[in-house]
Amino acid sequence: MSIKIISLSKFYGEKEVLSDFSLEIKGGQVFGILGPNGSGKTTLLKVMAGISQFERGSVFVEGIDARVDQIGVRKIVGYVPETPYLYESLTPYEYFSFIGSIRGIQKDIAERRADDLTRAFGMEEYNDQFIGSLSFGTKQKVSIIAALIHAPKILILDESINGLDPQSAKIFRDLLRSLVNDGMTVVFSTHILEIAENVCEEIAIMKAGKIVAQGKTSELLKEKSLEDLFIGLTSTEDITSIVSALRGTLR
Repeated sequence: MSIKIISLSKFYGEKEVLSDFSLEIKGGQVFGILGPNGSGKTTLLKVMAGISQFERGSVFVEGIDARVDQIGVRKIVGYVPETPYLYESLTPYEYFSFIGSIRGIQKDIAERRADDLTRAFGMEEYNDQFIGSLSFGTKQKVSIIAALIHAPKILILDESINGLDPQSAKIFRDLLRSLVNDGMTVVFSTHILEIAENVCEEIAIMKAGKIVAQGKTSELLKEKSLEDLFIGLTSTEDITSIVSALRGTLR
């Protein structure tokens, strides 16, 4: 198993965000974490990435115990948050050099990877502009490239594809597939169910800090669409009644 979580509990103050949570993710695949806002997805991904501590349970990432060696986990993981947190007074080129240095990557290797990735994402023209002046989508590209500079064993993406333009999103999805074929494990969350359906080999659907469905994407979607499955498992509202009421209001 690339990632193994056993009876994990995570609190923010008195609120239990993840409750007796267990999950195993096999290596060399794209694994999707889906769920409504507040279901605990981001917290789970941060725990997997070694950037959030937890109160109870065990988390092993490539055999590394995340409770006792968070730094060891971070060395082999690339993490891209939903909202990029970057040094906005640096240019992308300076930022990639900085990331390469703290990751211990040889300068020429880091520069080559940064050049190839920026060219692939069509953002060479922004390499000498301050990050703070860039659009959200371009900042997201910077964050993705920075997470790939050290060629991580595991790539964790929190809603990180959503802000990309169609061509960059296509390039990134195809890149993920090729990296997985080379042995990388990719774990990501998204609200765009079509992306999850087309990219993920396996999916876990979360609600209120627990998994309510998990399995091979092909098996889960034998009888219904991912949208129908997701809404059926996570929604507490009658969608048809809501739409009917709104239709009446707008007549």
